[in-house]
Amino acid sequence: MDLEFEPKNCWQVFDTPEHLSQMEQLAKEYVHFLSACKTERETIDFVRSEGLKYGFKEDFAQDKVFKIHRDKTIFLARKGKQPLANGVRLLGAHADSPRLDLKQRPLYEECQVALAKTHYYGGIRKHQWLARPLALHGVVIKTDGTKIDIVLGEDPGDPVFTIADLLPHLAHKQVTKKVTEAFEAEKLNVILGHSPALEEEKLGSVEETEEAGHKSKGKNLVKQKIIKLLHQKFGLIEEDLYSAELMAVPAGPARFVGLDEALIGGYGQDDRVCVFTGLKAFLAQEEPEYTQVLIFWDKEEIGSDGSTGAKSLFLEYCFEDLIESWEPKTNLRTLFQNTKAISADVHAALDPDYQDVHEKLNASLLGHGPVFCKFTGHRGKYGANDAHAEYVAWLRNILNKAGIPWQMAELGKVDIGGGGTVAKFLAIYGLDIIDFGPGVLAMHSPFEITSKADIYATYLAYKEFFQAK
Repeated sequence: MDLEFEPKNCWQVFDTPEHLSQMEQLAKEYVHFLSACKTERETIDFVRSEGLKYGFKEDFAQDKVFKIHRDKTIFLARKGKQPLANGVRLLGAHADSPRLDLKQRPLYEECQVALAKTHYYGGIRKHQWLARPLALHGVVIKTDGTKIDIVLGEDPGDPVFTIADLLPHLAHKQVTKKVTEAFEAEKLNVILGHSPALEEEKLGSVEETEEAGHKSKGKNLVKQKIIKLLHQKFGLIEEDLYSAELMAVPAGPARFVGLDEALIGGYGQDDRVCVFTGLKAFLAQEEPEYTQVLIFWDKEEIGSDGSTGAKSLFLEYCFEDLIESWEPKTNLRTLFQNTKAISADVHAALDPDYQDVHEKLNASLLGHGPVFCKFTGHRGKYGANDAHAEYVAWLRNILNKAGIPWQMAELGKVDIGGGGTVAKFLAIYGLDIIDFGPGVLAMHSPFEITSKADIYATYLAYKEFFQAK
């Protein structure tokens, strides 16, 4: 027994041909997933498709079930040998990520350029979204109920979109301001086009005007051209954008980073890295001792509010359905109080260039395994879940026996750091829960960075959690 603790480097622990081969395969699958799933709807649809492949059905009389709410949240459960009254093994993560949502009335024209106004979603650093290729993802719902899926800017043949930045020659005032003041939310406007509508493209006739939902004949010709193109490509009129959920996200695929390709860079790794590893670990199980539950929520990045966030009663409703179908005599609160859960969320890894914002003894390192965050909150643990020591010891034992590296860290220095996860919203039920996920560099940026070794170790750790007795 080692009397002194030192986090282990995953690259050294998994330095065998078998482990390295599995790590590489998992990383390739993850890059593909990350490139394809850039919204919560796309992510939940992917999870649903994978669940169907493994025999999960929307029938709670079955042993493998799933339920989707508003296409943004999904619950999956696999029946175990133990009764529900003995609790379940629950892993929850979130499928949403910071982005730029198009406003409900987004289209306008200025200076011979057509643009779309946005409202940022979640904690972004606004300047990181300027002068980079963007893609549009989302859905539009027409008044007859038709849903139109939109993805523009991902295919190599697609145009991309962008937000113009101010040139340095004219930015002398801007660079002297605080960052929070220098970049205004109302100037995060996405460029959609530039060429004016030709005479035959103008929304001039009564029929065309009504069809396209636009009453201008001779002005805003660039905007008219964009409306016309949206109508030709998707059958949209301008009014349809009021019942749309469209977002601008970084365009292009996730990529391997570094000469050794040991890192993965891409948009939305907070928290889709935990969605991916959690799903892979969950689907790898067979005939578990305890019922296993996987849930992916929406809205975590804006406080978990709304009908699809972790504050909603969706999880309760799903457990009520399980109890009704599997064990009608089981009490819901008994199930909750005996449940062991993981809030699968990422952690801020120690940044080589910004080490001063961390307290290094209690910081995490890339490549040293998934990170336990015993408590979140801010400055004095306000707004935190704080995992019980007994539960931390139980999890340590599981991972140590399996030989899986792990580490424990806080989110920055006490007077600097802070943040929250879904953990505190589940803790109210009396279950055991802790935040546990891989470290990330450049979190909440358009290009977050993770370690292939951490992704592999996180997958293995989640597998051990699900099958622990």
